[in-house]
Amino acid sequence: MMTFTLGLICVILGCVVGSFMPTISYVYSKYLAIAIMAALDSIIGALSSTTQNKFDMSVFISGFFVNAVIAIMFTMIGENLNVDIYLAAIFVFVYRIFNNLAVIRRHFIGKVVERKK
Repeated sequence: MMTFTLGLICVILGCVVGSFMPTISYVYSKYLAIAIMAALDSIIGALSSTTQNKFDMSVFISGFFVNAVIAIMFTMIGENLNVDIYLAAIFVFVYRIFNNLAVIRRHFIGKVVERKK
């Protein structure tokens, strides 16, 4: 319960701080999009591993930053080669997010079925 409360406070704080931030230039929109997808992938992956009792904070923190940096690097390389590599990275992140959401959904459905028995 403490983790959920802390997460909720961080989300609210992020929304408040983000509302006062300046608008991001179109030039950086690809980089921001890929960084957000990497962050969402890490956060939802952490929730999924929590439901399986496999959560490790060091894995989460390292994955959060390393995935974002690598995805941004691929985006930069793709831009230099004039290839939209960032689209492939977004596809992979979205695929992983949906897989992790499926794990979370199965976990909660299992709990509901277990309570009904």
